[in-house]
Amino acid sequence: MTGLLARAALLALLATGPLFLGDFRTNLLARILSFGLFAASLDLLIGYTGLPSLGHAAFFGIGGFGAALLALHVTSNVFAQLGVATGAAAIAGGIVGAFAVRSRGVYFLMLTLATGEILASLAVSWTSVTQGTNGLSIGNGSFYPGDGRPLDLNLRVDTVYYYVLAAVLVGYLFLRLLVASPFGRALVGVRENEARMRSLGYSVTLYKVGAMVIAGGLAGFAGALTVQQQKFVDYTIFSFTNYSALAVIALIIGGRATLLGPVLGGAFVFILRDQLSSHFSQHWPIVLGAIIVLVVYLFPGGLMGGARSLRRWLRRARTTPLEPGEATR
Repeated sequence: MTGLLARAALLALLATGPLFLGDFRTNLLARILSFGLFAASLDLLIGYTGLPSLGHAAFFGIGGFGAALLALHVTSNVFAQLGVATGAAAIAGGIVGAFAVRSRGVYFLMLTLATGEILASLAVSWTSVTQGTNGLSIGNGSFYPGDGRPLDLNLRVDTVYYYVLAAVLVGYLFLRLLVASPFGRALVGVRENEARMRSLGYSVTLYKVGAMVIAGGLAGFAGALTVQQQKFVDYTIFSFTNYSALAVIALIIGGRATLLGPVLGGAFVFILRDQLSSHFSQHWPIVLGAIIVLVVYLFPGGLMGGARSLRRWLRRARTTPLEPGEATR
């Protein structure tokens, strides 16, 4: 019940955020939500399936470029862009997964990392499509082509924010239902004991590839949302430093196998990074690293793990009987 109330309170805060925040902070909150969904999609791989990916930004970038190219050459419809971006990233997830899941440990890490780096290089060199280092700039998106109601980030920040909030909630609820389904429980079984799952007749490889497809598709969905907000995309969207590494850090700070934890961890990292970069210039990564080490040391299970421990402690404190004579002291 306490967790449900906390989630309801968080949703209420998100729904009323634009009423109290300025345009800049509302735009920042929308970017945090998109990044949080990206980190949650990575949690499906690392937290639930046990696949430690370092190149998840590859699918994030495919979704971002897919949305931008569709906006430039086909339609300004934001829903069509989301659909194409999600589909393209899911297909890429299946292709990468078909090869990568046959490896283990550091080899899987290197394969996923290499995928992101290859796509970043391709984005720089394929200038006829991506404009190289100049990137792609897109116009305002619309809910319906030609309906006269553009999704204008500059004039209607609140409209964009609620659109992003609704899309992120859809993606998050999909993930929540997925991990609670038999498929999600099978993924946890694969993470805990592959040999046992094989002996029970499960196709471990198929489940891993399925997780890559779903996680890749949701990462592309989040990438499209990010590009629709920024109206710009370039090769840095595939960057390990800018996205993949931060998503892993967000997952560690928030708590793996929780889905909500990476979202909260993403908000923590995003806000901390912006604040530190404005005060410490180019030295901000050093300070960020020290703070992250401290947080991980104090909360080994992440923020969600710390919250669970606190709830258990409070529950024990309420139910522990008083010592004889203590009530009269």
